[in-house]
Amino acid sequence: MKASQFLISTLKEAPADAEVASHKLMMRAGMVKKLGAGIYSYMPMGLRVIRKVEAIVREEMNRAGAVEISMPVIQPAELWQETGRFEKMGPELLRIKDRHERDYVVQPTSEEVVTDIARQEIKSYKQLPKNLYQIQTKFRDERRPRFGLMRGREFTMKDAYSFDRDPAAAKASYEVMAQAYRKIFDRFGLTYRAVAADSGAIGGDLSEEFQVIAATGEDAIVYSTEGHYAANMEKAEAAAPATVRPVPKLAMEKLATPGKSTCAAVAEMMGLPLKATIKSLVLATDEIDETGKVAKTQVWLLLLRGDHEMNEVKVGKLPGLAGFRFASIPEIETHFGCKPGYLGPIGLLQPVRMVVDREVAVMADWICGANVEDFHITGVNWGRDLPEPETVADLRNVVAGDPAPGGQGVLAIERGIEIGHIFYLGTKYSQAMQATFLDVNGKPQFMEMGCYGIGITRLPAAAIEQNHDERGIIWPDALAPFTVVLCPISPDRFADVKTAAENLYAEFIALGVDVILDDRGERPGAMFADWELIGVPHRITLGDRGIKEGLVEYQHRRDSAATSIALGEVVALVRARLKA
Repeated sequence: MKASQFLISTLKEAPADAEVASHKLMMRAGMVKKLGAGIYSYMPMGLRVIRKVEAIVREEMNRAGAVEISMPVIQPAELWQETGRFEKMGPELLRIKDRHERDYVVQPTSEEVVTDIARQEIKSYKQLPKNLYQIQTKFRDERRPRFGLMRGREFTMKDAYSFDRDPAAAKASYEVMAQAYRKIFDRFGLTYRAVAADSGAIGGDLSEEFQVIAATGEDAIVYSTEGHYAANMEKAEAAAPATVRPVPKLAMEKLATPGKSTCAAVAEMMGLPLKATIKSLVLATDEIDETGKVAKTQVWLLLLRGDHEMNEVKVGKLPGLAGFRFASIPEIETHFGCKPGYLGPIGLLQPVRMVVDREVAVMADWICGANVEDFHITGVNWGRDLPEPETVADLRNVVAGDPAPGGQGVLAIERGIEIGHIFYLGTKYSQAMQATFLDVNGKPQFMEMGCYGIGITRLPAAAIEQNHDERGIIWPDALAPFTVVLCPISPDRFADVKTAAENLYAEFIALGVDVILDDRGERPGAMFADWELIGVPHRITLGDRGIKEGLVEYQHRRDSAATSIALGEVVALVRARLKA
């Protein structure tokens, strides 16, 4: 490709609404253009990157035995109603009507459609296993689209779905995909971690996320300093305390704490560490009757150490707490007789169901609210001042330095960007949609399913977050829009420069190297700035003086300076670096 034939539209400044590095640099490099909130046009430079992502994903999926299909972006609501997700998925699911007032959705994912295909096509165990995948447009109506392609509303995803006879076969298919994903992300040349994850709205009981490590990542990744434990923050287990509860040393005492409505303020006032305090979180669960109205509400009190944060995913998985909400002020005042900021488990007006974090269950002489405004209680102890906790569970987010599960060192935390997610679904969708096959015994069985996603358009943004500097993007070879750029200096003035550049260009093309020749006649400074911003990994500069001496300058995008090399040797050098 020659630059004069291409569309290069770089900007000196990023738009004001661009927040993170990838958003700023993709806009400045002319890779995307914003059309609306969370909706982008992919310009030629950016589309080349996306096509390279797709090609690698497609190669490895095909190599793993998956079969490509394409499912509609617009899907009948009836399928989503079969699984209950039409109602449950919430406002992120874009619902539309056609001219006949029939309900449709704009697909955020395709479990329902692929299960419908499977129940029509797969009749016998002899047709299993099967893995069907697509690379297709998705839409999720994000409340607050941001960070460019990192959290857009319209995006491209590779989603795959496996169908198997039994759980053992399904888990084998899951492992095939887990290994295929590692090969895919290895080929991209990115630093990433595979971490245990919560399955969320997709469902299932076995799940891994693939996270590109980046300081700007939205997700917290937890891993052990020794061993192989890794999980996202939602899934990471806080190990049970190894210590036993100390013997009480203090008498319980009610103390005035005027205006001190947070654990941190109370601890500071008393000159004690924050971990000596207990925070009280009040939740509620509603029982809905057949008319859709609230028939009964249960109020819950969760106790966590003052320096810990509640993990909402863990709490939502506890018996009775699915679908919980935070209690309203009237509900809190009815049960505690006090406004938030001074709540505690002693002296309630009405009973609540209490759940205690494992760390709190082994504490002695702790501090909590007195259920009276401007007062707290010190020296509180289990067994003496209130009954032993009946329900003890892991309620909190882990923190760096916590013991790792299994005793493998301690936990560390870094930031990551999710670029892939794999799930073992079981029969969640096949049962809901009656997707069965005849097993070897002639009896119908529900298909065991897995699903596997990669964010095709998110991945370039994640790569940029991990690979950039003050000059622009630094693409890994596998993702770069062009692998090599040839930069002739004043080719219109110097025929030997123009000829050498054309010959070098033809040689790279013949070898199948993805090369672009900048024949725009730009000044060297502007030309170099463009290609450093765009992030092409390998740059070869041709000048009149150098050509007369048989030399060109080679510079990798990560190099601080160019290196002179013989014109006849530069192709071999670049090929060697590409192979490496």
